[in-house]
Amino acid sequence: MKKLVSASILSLAISVQMAVAQSNVKTGWTFGVLPSVAYDADLGFQYGALTNIYFYGDGSTYPEYLHSIYVEANRTTKKSGLFRLNLDSRSLLPGYRLSLDVSFMPDEMSDFAGFNGYQAVYNSTWHDDGASDYRSRAFYKYRRNLFRTAADIQGRITDRINWNAGLGVLSFDIDRVNLNKLNRGQSDDKKLPDIDCLYDKYQQWGLISDNENSGGLFPYIHAGATFDSRNQSAAPSSGIWADAFLTYTAAFGNKKEFNSLKLNANFRQYIALGTPSAVVAYRIGAQFTLAGSTPFYMLCYHNTLTLKRAAYESLGGSSSLRGVMRNRVISHGFALANIELRLRIVNFNVGNQHFYIATNPFVDAGMVLQPVSVDVQQVRLAAATTGDNADDYFNFSKSGVYRPHTSGGVGLKFAMNENFILSVDWATPFNSQDSGKKSNLYVKMGYLF
Repeated sequence: MKKLVSASILSLAISVQMAVAQSNVKTGWTFGVLPSVAYDADLGFQYGALTNIYFYGDGSTYPEYLHSIYVEANRTTKKSGLFRLNLDSRSLLPGYRLSLDVSFMPDEMSDFAGFNGYQAVYNSTWHDDGASDYRSRAFYKYRRNLFRTAADIQGRITDRINWNAGLGVLSFDIDRVNLNKLNRGQSDDKKLPDIDCLYDKYQQWGLISDNENSGGLFPYIHAGATFDSRNQSAAPSSGIWADAFLTYTAAFGNKKEFNSLKLNANFRQYIALGTPSAVVAYRIGAQFTLAGSTPFYMLCYHNTLTLKRAAYESLGGSSSLRGVMRNRVISHGFALANIELRLRIVNFNVGNQHFYIATNPFVDAGMVLQPVSVDVQQVRLAAATTGDNADDYFNFSKSGVYRPHTSGGVGLKFAMNENFILSVDWATPFNSQDSGKKSNLYVKMGYLF
């Protein structure tokens, strides 16, 4: 059965200008609205909308806005979705940039392929219901609901160097896939079988402890510095963005073993090829665990100084390695790199609104730097007690752990007034171990970086 029947079959941009604009310089308020409709055999019919509202004041800072208010809500008939409110303001606190975010992300079918990238063997036919060795479409899934609140502030040190600080709370609710919910209304031949999924087997084999199989509440604080010489933030054609910061995540009660300290460093550069309409953009970054321990479901979380999008997965998926299955690489530390060529194809105006269409061929790569400890002998013995062959699930050679995961593809961008950018990216993994599909399609807002 096809897993994805249809995705993003409706995209409609509506713009309303609420103040007088002169030429292409925006003043006052503008906003865009995007409804979308999709259907997934496991998650059901998706319905929702998003809007991004911008305030440019007298236009003197354009294309940079003074306020951005982002609201998104979507829901599926199988009770998954996204509910998010984000405020990004350069003038609410004079002299500082303030970002506030409240998000709830229920996910009945979150991806889980095991630890340490290629050390975890990915058998795509096990969740392909047309294959002879099919097990379940939910075999590489578990339930992960995340509620997040965050407040971040930025202040100036010099014209190009800023200090950054923030705090927030991550609340995870973790469990095995709710088969009763997903099977509701399905015919008998389409129902998911009640078998042990990989998440269950990792618990049975001692790779996921009893203390991390149900989630928890994790307050965090972070602090660092950024260097920013970009000519604009939404789609820069020149300049550098670099940051380095520490994140301390706290845990209490029976979860106190999961206190941790992590280091992140990122570098981005934008190089115009003779014209701002042709730009090479690249990003390199890394996340390290310096101290403490982290539950497996938080190893999927990529720390960031400021929340620009809803989901920040570690390695794999739309926010890191496009084309690679979401959360394919779960480890204590990782590195990633993205490079793309951004080409503006056409610029045009409709009324007082400025639009452009662009494309961006790209290549993404990432790898494990700090693997999760896996006791080979213990896992072999534990797998045997459940009637499994460990070699069906693991590649125990070290070369499997540190081999890079790579993908590539091309994107199409539809932009209004420089900041409101609808992004459609098509990508494919270069190794079949990284996805059960030959290609993946992502529809989101803004450039990846």
